[in-house]
Amino acid sequence: MDRADKGVLASGSASLRKWLAASAVACAFSLAVGGAQAATKVTFCTNWFAEAEHGGFYQAKATGLYEKAGLDVTIKMGGPQVNGIQLLAAGQCDFYMGYPMQTIMAAYRGLPVVSVAASFQKDPQAIIAHQGVKTLGDLKGKPILVSQSADTTWWPWLEKKFGFTKSQQRPYTFSVAPFLHDKSMSQQGYIGSEPFQIEKGGEKPVIFLLADYGWPAYAETIVARTDWVKNKPKVVAAFVKASMEGWKSYLADPAPGNKLIKKADAKQTPAQLAFSLKMMKDYKLVTGGDAGKMGIGVMTAARWKEMFDFMVSNKMLPAGFDYKKAYDLQFVKGLDIMPAGE
Repeated sequence: MDRADKGVLASGSASLRKWLAASAVACAFSLAVGGAQAATKVTFCTNWFAEAEHGGFYQAKATGLYEKAGLDVTIKMGGPQVNGIQLLAAGQCDFYMGYPMQTIMAAYRGLPVVSVAASFQKDPQAIIAHQGVKTLGDLKGKPILVSQSADTTWWPWLEKKFGFTKSQQRPYTFSVAPFLHDKSMSQQGYIGSEPFQIEKGGEKPVIFLLADYGWPAYAETIVARTDWVKNKPKVVAAFVKASMEGWKSYLADPAPGNKLIKKADAKQTPAQLAFSLKMMKDYKLVTGGDAGKMGIGVMTAARWKEMFDFMVSNKMLPAGFDYKKAYDLQFVKGLDIMPAGE
């Protein structure tokens, strides 16, 4: 081989190296773009306007936890006129922020929905009274502002446990004005919302969290469509894990999630968000009960049976219904997202 041939070979090798380098860059770019496009689009419908009680989900989006899990999540707010469980069943949501009794009843009616995790170990539902009321039982026979949905959830429990009657009920219009006006009146409310409004109105209310008196319901559950549980279990698992990591993060530093919450609902003030977070922590809504031992988001078969037995005892459902259709524990088993410091 003469010098000319070696020169041609060297020149060819240089060209080959350049081509290989360019191909590697193109391949890396293609993989990066492909990875971004591969993120699974997910729509999560909440049960109300954006608020601190939804903080873990907004935190997961704000801090990139969903993105890290390969999910492109859109959070859609609910409201008083939005039937989220029907939107979920119709395929307009992929996940919904639900409530156990609602999900059991939906499963009984044949809707293809199933609960896969529970953000709140305690339902934030409370009865709120004026100063001077010592116990929840003291409200027997007294007027209480109550929404219609209570009749299919916790009101029958109050009737059985404390002897309350429907004659006590007054219509609740999601305003604390009647409560502030009438000192004989009590009302329903979430511990992080109505008490704050009442305090702004000049009164320190007495709060009876129903969960602390034995009300067994979880709250802010993640409800999925059954076809996703069957056909996309990895996506369901990823959404559950990232959401519960979001809750742990939100309880530690809520600033990223709160920024998105305020963007979604401008009515949420820093004072309201701070109050709600304090109440969630004080009452251990996220970290209490089984979550302290088994991790945030946990559900148990025993707890679901307790809720179903309550519904049967109040003739909401026949005893023969297979209530286990309403929940699936596989996505919280071994999740072990332990509360900070525990």
